[in-house]
Amino acid sequence: MTRRMLAVALGALTLVTACGGGDDDDSGGSGETSEAGDEDSTSGAINDVDVVQPAIVRIVASGTFIEPGEEGISSVAEVTGAGSGSGAIIDPSGIVVTNNHVVTGAASLEVFVGENETDPVSGRVLGVSECNDLAVIDLEGDGYPYLAWADENPGTNVDVRAVGFPLGDPEFTVTSGIVSKAEADGDTPWASIPFTIEHDANIQPGNSGGPLLNADDATIVGINYATNDPGTGQNQFFAIAADEARDIVEQLREGDDVLALGVNGQAIYDEESGVVGVWVSSVETGSPASDAGIEPGDIIERIEGLPLGTDGTMKDYCDILRSHDATDVLSVQVLRFAENARLEGEFNGDPLQPVASIVDEVASAAGGSTLAEGEAYEDTTIQDDTGLLVVDVPTAWADIRTETVTDDEGFEYPQIIAAPDAQGFLDTYDVPGMSFAIDVNGVKTVDNWASDFSADCATDGAVPYDDGAYAGTLEVWYDCGPAASQVAVIVAQPPGDEFTVRVVVQALTTADVEAFERIIQSFRVVTE
Repeated sequence: MTRRMLAVALGALTLVTACGGGDDDDSGGSGETSEAGDEDSTSGAINDVDVVQPAIVRIVASGTFIEPGEEGISSVAEVTGAGSGSGAIIDPSGIVVTNNHVVTGAASLEVFVGENETDPVSGRVLGVSECNDLAVIDLEGDGYPYLAWADENPGTNVDVRAVGFPLGDPEFTVTSGIVSKAEADGDTPWASIPFTIEHDANIQPGNSGGPLLNADDATIVGINYATNDPGTGQNQFFAIAADEARDIVEQLREGDDVLALGVNGQAIYDEESGVVGVWVSSVETGSPASDAGIEPGDIIERIEGLPLGTDGTMKDYCDILRSHDATDVLSVQVLRFAENARLEGEFNGDPLQPVASIVDEVASAAGGSTLAEGEAYEDTTIQDDTGLLVVDVPTAWADIRTETVTDDEGFEYPQIIAAPDAQGFLDTYDVPGMSFAIDVNGVKTVDNWASDFSADCATDGAVPYDDGAYAGTLEVWYDCGPAASQVAVIVAQPPGDEFTVRVVVQALTTADVEAFERIIQSFRVVTE
């Protein structure tokens, strides 16, 4: 399900399309609360769903965002303009809760309160949470009509109302439904929370950040943020549960960001290029991401050496943030796709700097030997029989072996072999291909698992290898056999040396070497 959910800001997958700012105007909803309808005499909060409009805001965000196109990251679109989301006032002082993807990275915000369609109220973002997809805005002025949080999350079959401004239409909209599932999956391409409320009160782009209300007393049971992809044929919608949102919102209104680096983005897996990571649509000025030099259109591939977005969600990204303090120095690897450049740096530390590609490293280590040009490959993801090993390989290398092998001493080694002809790859230097194996027995090390092709190839020796996740050695053998092919061998271990991996790629063309680079970017050991 997580791969088939869409954010509901204007322009379904345009995740930063609603912002705010403007001049204060009492007619925008900060006037006498007696005109707000029936109110709870104890708390002062509106308690009738028929009169909640004065406590609902329409947020218009303006700015420029870099988005993947309909054909993936190969057709990037620069979007300049305004989008719209919704929000709820939760305090008479003008505190508004909405979605992070509605406000983060926007150049300006305009907030229209209640029935006001023309005069925005000034507001500023107090805090955001990327992983919880929540944000808090403080409106200028006070005396606003407001809504209260529900005391507990709703169970199934509870009547609910979704309120807000779908499709950016200034006309207030209410839809009805029930809670279909009290605790649905909370991992999506742009957020990661313990669970969401699944309901069938229709929401559309522009409803992002608007409240899901209990039909009986107008309390907020959730914050709407997602809808199923229409292609699934399902009519289900999703809200961040009140119990989950309320505690985060209290921190945000104090001016503290929570689980946020200043990125407005989404997890992507681009099948054509094999690129996996977190696509950055926009960056908040002055944030750790901005200070590191991350730009819209970048793809964050790894943080602290761990690959991101491999399951199509932000779970990996958010798990890392949950494991660290906001000020911790975190290593980051970024692909600047438009420039075909890879960069490394740190959040809260050293800014991004270009790093040499594996193609350059192999070329420089190949003693000046050259390879013929080759036609670029498309990639596919494969996994070994144990489920431990995952790697992207060219689809043309279709002779694949994924079974575990056992050596003469009885030790088992999970492995993947992929080539146009697997046996030809193993027996000769005439066939391109790759092998990826792991030793979890403690037998193999970086020093003793290196390959020796000295009988048929030349080498200038091994050089240090470190991709952030695994460190060891890279050795390139060249002028191998009659084909004068190249064989690159990586032997490496994770920081704790729990296991050793070996990756071998045999290249006859420059396209094979470029495939090696994508293999290096994608190979991983699934340890959980």
